[in-house]
Amino acid sequence: MQTNSPIAGCDQSSLAIRGGKPVRETWLPYGHQVIEDDDIAAVTAALTSDFLTQGPRIQEFENAVADHVGVKYAVAIANGTAALHAAYEAAGISTGDEIITSPITFAATSNASLYLGAKPLYADVAPDTGLISAASVEKLLKENRAKGNKKIKAVVAVDYAGQPADYDTLQTLADQYEVSLIIDAAHSLGARYKERAGGFAGIMSTMSFHPVKTITTGEGGIILTNDEKLYDRLLAFRSHGIEKRKERLQKHDGPWYHEMQTLGFNYRMCDIQAALGTSQMFKLPGFIERRLQIAAAYTAALKDSNSYRTITISGASQSAYHLFPILINGENAREKRRFVFEALQKENIGIQVHYIPTYQMPYYKEQVVDRDWSALCPGAEDFYSREISLPIFPSMTMSDIEDVLTALKKIEANL
Repeated sequence: MQTNSPIAGCDQSSLAIRGGKPVRETWLPYGHQVIEDDDIAAVTAALTSDFLTQGPRIQEFENAVADHVGVKYAVAIANGTAALHAAYEAAGISTGDEIITSPITFAATSNASLYLGAKPLYADVAPDTGLISAASVEKLLKENRAKGNKKIKAVVAVDYAGQPADYDTLQTLADQYEVSLIIDAAHSLGARYKERAGGFAGIMSTMSFHPVKTITTGEGGIILTNDEKLYDRLLAFRSHGIEKRKERLQKHDGPWYHEMQTLGFNYRMCDIQAALGTSQMFKLPGFIERRLQIAAAYTAALKDSNSYRTITISGASQSAYHLFPILINGENAREKRRFVFEALQKENIGIQVHYIPTYQMPYYKEQVVDRDWSALCPGAEDFYSREISLPIFPSMTMSDIEDVLTALKKIEANL
């Protein structure tokens, strides 16, 4: 199908998927870490210090993230999944409980509830943003309240692609129905919501520092909170459930005394990772500025396309653009999306789909879900059928951006 869109005004030479020459000779990934000499120096200093783990660099990194987000406490942890697990446990989620969350997210958001014997329920998402729908959350809460179901303990909102969810409305619902609000802010370090940093909301928020995220510690995560009791519980949970409290020392043998109060995990981050994270936090403003520049270039080039559209960004938010999702327009989107995806790959453009709805995963269909969530989440189904994430990371050059747009134009001319 030919289009008259300005994006189609390019050389309509053969697509690489049909034997033509690719736009690029080398592969462009959809995400990539930026590691510079000062990052390497920070890691080297940690390696040659007295502490490789449980040392002072952990709290330095925690303070840097907490100060940026504007919360009192931060607990660095092994990875983003461990952060979710720890947050759910600290919130008191346990066997037989339920959470409400988004199906458009990495499986870990739901998986962490299963670790504790709980079960996820799925609110729909807005098909133009991929963000959890407050109206759908309210419907689930209201329906379950009407049935006398008191199993729902938390709403877990996802800051999809770097755009904060509707924190204020979700908090109002959480208060009204007496459940906890937890923010999966794995994508939104560096984002803004109504003049505040992304990830500040709820009783806790969690972040990930995987290499494709805004900053990296290799693997790593963090939990943020303003609640001292939750903070203490998180500290114990990440370190075997063991506590060492000064007020108890005099009642026992001596200063070596410690107690295992709960069954925790070894989810600690090491000082080597924390050193990298602290170094990366100094670069966060520059990383975000560059992501915004790339997003602006994509948005301007695609704004009049007949085949592609960008997701909507709320006027209350500034996305951190962890991802740059585009949606395929029109009918037969699923078939068109597959063609666009495979054609971009052959042009040496790395892309991804974020995400397959969690309830569609075979394990969930066979072991977890007890209703037809596909029918109950039409927004998520529509969003998934259309979404592709374009490359976006701070070290992308203007030439890289032009290659992505050229490839999209070639493909659009052949849709």
